[in-house]
Amino acid sequence: MMSACNSSSPFRPEKPMFQMQIPADEAAVARLFERGEAAIPGGVCSSTRRNKAWDSPVYAQRAAGSRFWDIAGREFLDFSMSHGATLLGHAPECLRHVFDTAWEHGVLCSMDTPFHVDLAEQLCRVLPCAERIRFTGSGSEATLHALRLCRAASGRDKIIRFFGHFHGYHEFTYIGGHPPADQLDAQPPYRESAGIPESMAELIIPVEYNNLEALEAVMAAHADEAGTLLVEPVDYNCGCITPAPGFLEATRALADEYDLVLFFDEVQSFAKASPGGAQQDFGVTPDICTIGKSLGGGLPLSAIAGRADLMDLYAPTGPVAHSGTFNAPLPSILGGLAFVDQIQRPGFWKTIGGLGEVLFAGLEEIAGRSRLPVVFQHHGSRFGIIFGTRDPVTNYSQALVHDPETMLEFCRQTTGRGVYFHDYGGGPCHHGYSLAHSLEDIDQALEAIDDSLQAMG
Repeated sequence: MMSACNSSSPFRPEKPMFQMQIPADEAAVARLFERGEAAIPGGVCSSTRRNKAWDSPVYAQRAAGSRFWDIAGREFLDFSMSHGATLLGHAPECLRHVFDTAWEHGVLCSMDTPFHVDLAEQLCRVLPCAERIRFTGSGSEATLHALRLCRAASGRDKIIRFFGHFHGYHEFTYIGGHPPADQLDAQPPYRESAGIPESMAELIIPVEYNNLEALEAVMAAHADEAGTLLVEPVDYNCGCITPAPGFLEATRALADEYDLVLFFDEVQSFAKASPGGAQQDFGVTPDICTIGKSLGGGLPLSAIAGRADLMDLYAPTGPVAHSGTFNAPLPSILGGLAFVDQIQRPGFWKTIGGLGEVLFAGLEEIAGRSRLPVVFQHHGSRFGIIFGTRDPVTNYSQALVHDPETMLEFCRQTTGRGVYFHDYGGGPCHHGYSLAHSLEDIDQALEAIDDSLQAMG
């Protein structure tokens, strides 16, 4: 008998093949969590999806626009927006066309198409550093393969990176990014997960962001062994730390002076304030960059972009391996085309900027009258919340003042008011809105934030 999924089968089920079973009451919700934890470690497919503020996973039943509904039927105004990936909003209409078109062409999960060329060409026009493009799935994949390229190009294995910056969960970079306060000077640098070999940590040289004197000293001391200067231009994971005036320009000048590859990791900062990412926002062009998160319009897609002489080191034109069965399946590429089309429209940035003006002005007013010390920092459509200070935070060491327990209570308070902030285990991290949010949504969020802080203070 032919399978119902066989493309040549005449079978057409009378009822949908997949129907989500929604728990009918709190007891059923609890049983679902128990099933999840029995089948999946922690009940979640990504460690941060277990919400520490809720002390449970966040299981959703659907999402649309600026909102999602959890399995208990509660409606939330979403200020996580898939950690920045759904900048167009949940289930934008363009994705319906993406899926229809992908189906018409046979989905093609492991072949390149003219659509791939179209998207690569468009990104080469949008990104200042881009002369060539290679697509990947996740941001972690992108930074891993980009760093392999950087090492091949420079001939040197060590990487200079900054405290507080996040570059994925792989062994190349999950080292020295977010150490405890008493591990800032650890040698070899602090490994951020069990299972990372100590030998990998010996290849990482961490330094404080926005500290030019420290960076100059590190560059001079390690010029013969470091080949890559790795930068996240906007440090969203530490509450949205932007570069100090002149600092990114200095990274460019120092990379040139010491012959390092300047690598901007823009997986998060791409298309948050402009089509060309932070390199357009701040006017500094790296040798290579990675982009992702929102690139696929809500579908998994990241990319490596850079100078032609660097990118042509990838096989088959060079000796650096980069392959994968699911590198850029057609649905994701079409999602990318839909997204890039949107961000090249002036109306897109008018909407994003207009929402931000209202939101960030409101947050500044709220912080000013809050009895709890808090600062809101932002760049583009995303912002950080740092509890424990009223002063601007400019580097990782300063961000350590943040109080995780206060953040968790804040998330619980806003949950009760119908506004969802992802808790990130209590870290400052980042939150944001989308093209689908309205001014009414912004007003609702500001009211919930203000009321929550008052209740906590």
